[in-house]
Amino acid sequence: PATSWSRCSHSELGDLPALTRYPFSRRETRRIGVPRRESDRGGRYGERMAPRFDLVGIVVADMSASLAFYRRLGFDIPADADGEPHVEATLPNGARVAWDLRSVITSFDTAWTPSTGGPGITLAFICDSPADVDETYASLVASGAGAHHEPWDAFWGQRYATVVDPDGVMVELLARGRLSLMKD
Repeated sequence: PATSWSRCSHSELGDLPALTRYPFSRRETRRIGVPRRESDRGGRYGERMAPRFDLVGIVVADMSASLAFYRRLGFDIPADADGEPHVEATLPNGARVAWDLRSVITSFDTAWTPSTGGPGITLAFICDSPADVDETYASLVASGAGAHHEPWDAFWGQRYATVVDPDGVMVELLARGRLSLMKD
């Protein structure tokens, strides 16, 4: 599959202290089959490694609705993950995306509240062609995604559109246009 995924229910976590209840440590994720990346090895003995980007986390109100949205964008997540409180997907490039129910976040951060005043993050997906931006936008909006910005030809040479996922995350769709100013 294009992505690998992992899950864990609260019942598997037992009575761990609140700060250790987050379902997936890197060790547990490897144990259940997510491949280890070369970048996880670290430096030579005694050398401090700089932090490396690893995961985008999305806090969701409705796991099923959120996963259905991202499946339409190509994530290969089994349907039985819809009932889980935490789901992770590892993309072919090694980046990970995680979805957590609000109840998971508040289980270890009782002060957490949803952001207000706009989205706290924007995700961008590159499409194969400008026509694919239009088709993907229409398909997502037809299936219930929020329409934020209809497809348009941006002055920087990309076909561009923005939809909103079920939890208010802005999702950009883009493709290089015929007169692209972007370098390969």
